[in-house]
Amino acid sequence: MRIVLQRVSQASVSVSDQTIAQIGPGLLLLVGVSPSDQPDQARYLAEKIANLRIFEDQAGKMNRSLLDAGGGAIVVSQFTLFADTRKGRRPSFTDAAQPQIAQPLVDQFAAFLTQLGVPTQSGEFGAHMLVEIANDGPVTIILER
Repeated sequence: MRIVLQRVSQASVSVSDQTIAQIGPGLLLLVGVSPSDQPDQARYLAEKIANLRIFEDQAGKMNRSLLDAGGGAIVVSQFTLFADTRKGRRPSFTDAAQPQIAQPLVDQFAAFLTQLGVPTQSGEFGAHMLVEIANDGPVTIILER
């Protein structure tokens, strides 16, 4: 799994002009799945993200986790994170999992975050989404497992 984490002051996801997810301070998580990914990777990354100390404390240092800060998360499936651009001008997505593999793992990842106590919302798998973020910091981190 490959995740692009963005700390946000606010974020939302819309499909067909309808807002389907919206948070204030928290994390927007773009999640890519490869064919070989397993639920243990989703669990590991959910635990890592929920406890990653990337929110500022009273002294202005990144010392608080998402759980400490009480923020929410939006999980957005993002197969393009596995784009291969080494040949030609059109990206290849053969390294991305097929929907029947990817969707259950993205859903499990979101469920693991919820089980950990993170208020979690999701985009719509396979839909054309408008993702709006106010990147806070900016803080953007790439995680892989």
